[in-house]
Amino acid sequence: MMKKEENNADLSEINQKIVAAGEQLPLVKLKDGSAVQTGTVAAMLHNVRLYNDGERGEIVSQLEAAIPTLVKVGLFDLFSIGEWINGDNAGRRLVGFKAQEFLNSL
Repeated sequence: MMKKEENNADLSEINQKIVAAGEQLPLVKLKDGSAVQTGTVAAMLHNVRLYNDGERGEIVSQLEAAIPTLVKVGLFDLFSIGEWINGDNAGRRLVGFKAQEFLNSL
């Protein structure tokens, strides 16, 4: 499993795709003391769109890299994994299945 610091560094690079040139997204510390990379939800939504447009490979890897942070910030408490999996949005379904795999591995 990827170390938290490595995951944040990877997400920082992935999340840069959604910001203007020269801008940096910060790493923020949560109340529990853990750090998360900002921009992860926005980058995930962008990548879901790319996935739905037929991109695979690196996009799937980038979506997978986002899952631990998405779990940490409570995205799957707001919208359950079942809600992500149900429906006909292929990218959303993929995120749901990857989140389910991640949570089952804990």
